[in-house]
Amino acid sequence: MDYKITTYSEEETIELAQNIESEKFPNMVICLQGDLGTGKTIFTKGFAKAMEIDEEVTSPTFNIIKEYTSGELPLYHMDVYRLDGKVEDLGIEEYYTRKGVTIIEWADMIPDYLPDKRLDIKIKNSGEDEDKRVIILTPHGKKYEELCEAVL
Repeated sequence: MDYKITTYSEEETIELAQNIESEKFPNMVICLQGDLGTGKTIFTKGFAKAMEIDEEVTSPTFNIIKEYTSGELPLYHMDVYRLDGKVEDLGIEEYYTRKGVTIIEWADMIPDYLPDKRLDIKIKNSGEDEDKRVIILTPHGKKYEELCEAVL
């Protein structure tokens, strides 16, 4: 079952991320999808702030993986856009069991490397209002279904 929410500002997108963070658990995987500029990194910044991460969270476009360890749990922030689906040598799957939260931007580009249990979040511009976002959450697994029910 998909869950659909509309946000009307960057602050509302951050608030959604913080609400999802409130239900976090070790080995959580969030897969973000959306065109450039839809708010994937904004979502991650909001999530990280709620985790009490004191480092500045930036897009890992050129780093591919950034690790933030100053918060309640480690946060592993990935951007696989530039990899063209070639991730087999990076050990991405190892992060899924490192007792932190993994957030992957452009996750739809690496479907064969995603865990079966995860939360997919697709962010789309509405077209009519540059601040309006349609966000679709698709949980895979009982924990993620319960998370969506608790948050929405």
